Amino acid sequence: MIEAPLARHREKVRKEWIDYNGHMNVAYYLVIFDHATDVLLDLVGLGERYSEGSNAGTFAMEAHVTYQRELLLDSPVVVKTQLLAFDHKRIHYFHRMLHEQEGYCAATLEQLSIHVDHGTRRSAPLPDAALRTLEELRTAHAALEAPAEMGSRIGIRR
Repeated sequence: MIEAPLARHREKVRKEWIDYNGHMNVAYYLVIFDHATDVLLDLVGLGERYSEGSNAGTFAMEAHVTYQRELLLDSPVVVKTQLLAFDHKRIHYFHRMLHEQEGYCAATLEQLSIHVDHGTRRSAPLPDAALRTLEELRTAHAALEAPAEMGSRIGIRR
């Protein structure tokens, strides 16, 4: 059974990720989100094993991160993932990073990925098995509300 949202990636903030401000550096939020993306891709059959065996994989096309609260050394996090949409070549998803014990949202990532043939370095159709799993995810996530941060624009609001 596929949960909605997915909550399959957990990790703790490491010492080497702490910057001179005493909290996790912005770059490592992306590392954790990338690890969560790997979990999503493994679930739909597009992970590292697929990439090595098929000469294809997914590339990030666009991403938008919001940083909402800081994370400190050893903070336990869970990333909740929601499938927003997909078509025959692209996957649009949303990650929410939560402090696992305190429950607050530390950051979000909205991302669009594309399936690519490694030989031609061009977009290519997703395999049928991945499309079937993505459809299962879409069904499981259909009742979830769209994240408030989805599609947000950066700027100084007046």
